Amino acid sequence: MKKTLLLAALLPLSVFAQPFNATNNPNQPGYQIPAQQRMQTQMLNQQSQNKGMLNQQLQTQTRVQQQHLESQINNNSQRVLQNQPGELNPSRQQVLPNAGGGMLNKPLNSDATLGTQQHMLPPKTNGSMLNQGAVSTPQPNLPLKTITP
Repeated sequence: MKKTLLLAALLPLSVFAQPFNATNNPNQPGYQIPAQQRMQTQMLNQQSQNKGMLNQQLQTQTRVQQQHLESQINNNSQRVLQNQPGELNPSRQQVLPNAGGGMLNKPLNSDATLGTQQHMLPPKTNGSMLNQGAVSTPQPNLPLKTITP
């Protein structure tokens, strides 16, 4: 009778006991402590959040770099177009004086002016480099060795 009374008194307290977890049995291989499982889950969640943030930052950085490169290309293209020779933009063209008529008033035969030019070096003739006499390349004074058979 005492046993049944004791059993009846303890029965309602068994409801508060934790149910047996068959997937995480300490006697089975691969057992993990519940606190360690929670920490691992939190770390995996944090890692996935960090990965998402890094991907978002990378996309933003890539977009900013691409916009910067596009603006540089546009600026350089505009600069090249503005500085093209022969562009008909009167505000950027410089008028040069042409009092002597420029190239149009020069003689047609440009060889005529060659005879009046003076050169710094004396004219050379065929073989003149061989007959320099006083200036010669020094040769080493080595006795020649003859080889007899």
